[in-house]
Amino acid sequence: MPSYAAFLGHQPRISLAELSASVPGFVLRSVVKDSIVLFDSPVELDSAFLDTLGGIVILARRVTDQAVTLAEVPSILLSELKDAKRGKVVFALRTFLIPRQTIHTLYRQCKESLRKQGRPCRYVGSEREPAATVLLRDAGLLDPKRGCELVLLPEGDEEENASLWVGRTVAAQDVNAYTKRDIGKPVRDTTVGLLPPKLAQILLNLGAWLARGGTTPMPDPALKKTKKADPLTVFDPFCGTGVIPMECLVRGWHVYASDLAQKAVNGTEKNLEWLRKELKIFKKDADATVWKQDATKPFVLKTPPDLIVTETTLGPALEDRPSQKSAAKMKTELEKIEAAFIENCSHTLPGVPLALTWPFWKIKNETIFLDRAWEAVHKTGYMATLPPGIAPSREERLSLLYRRPDQYVGREIVLLLPRKRK
Repeated sequence: MPSYAAFLGHQPRISLAELSASVPGFVLRSVVKDSIVLFDSPVELDSAFLDTLGGIVILARRVTDQAVTLAEVPSILLSELKDAKRGKVVFALRTFLIPRQTIHTLYRQCKESLRKQGRPCRYVGSEREPAATVLLRDAGLLDPKRGCELVLLPEGDEEENASLWVGRTVAAQDVNAYTKRDIGKPVRDTTVGLLPPKLAQILLNLGAWLARGGTTPMPDPALKKTKKADPLTVFDPFCGTGVIPMECLVRGWHVYASDLAQKAVNGTEKNLEWLRKELKIFKKDADATVWKQDATKPFVLKTPPDLIVTETTLGPALEDRPSQKSAAKMKTELEKIEAAFIENCSHTLPGVPLALTWPFWKIKNETIFLDRAWEAVHKTGYMATLPPGIAPSREERLSLLYRRPDQYVGREIVLLLPRKRK
């Protein structure tokens, strides 16, 4: 069974949850320093698969059946470059918990081994820093015809001759594509919380897991690679300027999108039109319907969606840390909206699971959460859940918390299975 290493994003617990929900036949082996996950999957995972994951930065596939030593790395590199075209090749080493001087020596040994084989080469990265993620694509390190990056992770003691897990980087996040979809789109509204495209992808993957009834994708034993799943239909009732709808279209999913503000509806329509032109996404392949609606009022849809994925209102944008009084006021106001929204979903879209975010506020020595929203969840019969093997961010709340250190408003990710499944 193929073995992989995934380098997690800046929210490791959430990234691991996405892996558990998305990888066919996912088997967790170990977690290295909370930032790298070693796992197995019976299918071949490639760059196209990583492009659907928002929380994984780099994916490497193991190239040896067993652990090896540092002395064997140059010969492994030669073997991995055997299919590279004639001429200069490029290589890189991505190491973890290996001394800098050892890495420096290893680079020189690899270069010398290639020279002896008559292969001119250059390497990217150094003992101080591995190759930047964007360079993995730009320098050809993901193209077997041009180069190779080896990932070296110690499996034993952190000594020079310790045994190593050795893999080849097979995919890396497309930084330029994310940047274009984030800041290159025609309409951005900085007066509300800006949902990152990567987090939107994570929410969609967690939502797809809910739509399958809380099960990971089942691998097809007849296929060695991941099979593209049938498109889902997603409803985003707080669409803002359309980050979640855009990510739906990118992966060929159909989408309903609504918002209370006409300005947001107009922005979503413009952004979706721009995305279709940029990526040549046709309506027959991924349809989108956008309209103005209060998310607390009854939804009337001709065909119910497979799932609801949304970033609910986060309240006003904050430039400074809120006081306890102002945070309490926002909490009271937003709890009414969130509770009414949950009750509306339960009554007018029964059987549809929800993957959503609620705001929370970090003040001096306290974190303020929306408690009445949880009361609405229990009252309407939804069941909160998390992917297999994932512990909640806080023991008393079955949810995952997303917040950068410099942010005053965080996002509580909540996954809800309905009382009645379709």
